[in-house]
Amino acid sequence: MISIKDLTRKNKTAESIWAHFGPYYAMFPLSFAFNIVNKYSKEGDIVLDPFAGRFTSIYAGGVLNRKGIGIEINPVGWLFGHAKLHPAEKDSVIMRLEEVYRKRNYYKKKAENMPEFYHFCFCNEVLKFLLSARKNLDWRNNQVDATLMAFLLVYLHGKKGQSLSNQMRITKSMGMDYSIAWWKKNGMEEPPLINPYDYILGRINWRYRKGIPNVVANSIFLGDSTIELNNVSNMLKENDEKVSLLFTSPPYCAITDYYADQWLRLWLLGGSEKLVYSKEKYKGRFEKQDEYYDLLDTVFSKCAKLMSDDATICVRTDARKFTLDTTLEVLRKNFPDYSLSKRVSKLKKDSMSQTVLYGNKSSKPAEVDIIMKRIKK
Repeated sequence: MISIKDLTRKNKTAESIWAHFGPYYAMFPLSFAFNIVNKYSKEGDIVLDPFAGRFTSIYAGGVLNRKGIGIEINPVGWLFGHAKLHPAEKDSVIMRLEEVYRKRNYYKKKAENMPEFYHFCFCNEVLKFLLSARKNLDWRNNQVDATLMAFLLVYLHGKKGQSLSNQMRITKSMGMDYSIAWWKKNGMEEPPLINPYDYILGRINWRYRKGIPNVVANSIFLGDSTIELNNVSNMLKENDEKVSLLFTSPPYCAITDYYADQWLRLWLLGGSEKLVYSKEKYKGRFEKQDEYYDLLDTVFSKCAKLMSDDATICVRTDARKFTLDTTLEVLRKNFPDYSLSKRVSKLKKDSMSQTVLYGNKSSKPAEVDIIMKRIKK
């Protein structure tokens, strides 16, 4: 049996290689995810994450022979999870890459007419290729297309020479005007000249070099947890199953807007050419405290009905007062027959926690893990 140390060590196994797939804010550290699943569940149990992000919790469960059920509202995170949990066969992905690349010149005129930002960000060959992918990949319904699109999202932007773009943060799409001004100021008016086919082919070969991960069957949903949990409930009832471990980290109140931060990747998925702040419910920054409370209350009340008699709950949340107090209040309300303990997460300075990434320079703890276990009667 592979040890957790090997599972979390980069490039050691297929499982560890794919575990790191997809740059995303607020990622669970891999060792944390594997240790929680290993400690609070057993093989064959069901792990549920209604705020799955890039599905690290579900992936850890799947590798450790637990069934997983995850829900994510942001298609970027969902695609990253889909690719590592359900990667298509390598040869099929490469064949699809060739097809998309061959069609790139159909989009020459479209590329010429794109906003100025895109010509600073991508060379002409890359831009035509991305437009072809945007038009031709049916990522919602086709496993091969979803896998290839996930690869494109991973390398869409990042450090110059390590991605398809001009210099940009890998985890966050910067605003159009800001980016242009920054590139001009730093002498980066010209994007790197890249052959997108060769570039992505190399990344595909690298990712598949030890094969695909051995992961237990799982169910991952793209959508709003307040709605999708109804489908989860029906699925569990049909199979006469219950959830043994609820393992999640809800978005933190007033920290970030995941849709604005991912606007360029969302453009590649068919979204707006410009940064547009979403007006859809639960897709913003959670500035309104009552809406934040309602989200947690709705989700956790539905989760409570799905739990087994000996279930455990692990919720990682923000240590700042409102988010922590709200999370504790909602959990106590919806899981009254559970004992509760808190522990401060020990984060490294380079941690990918939400609070560190979004400006919390305080020496106070950034995050808290809430562990709840059902009280035996």
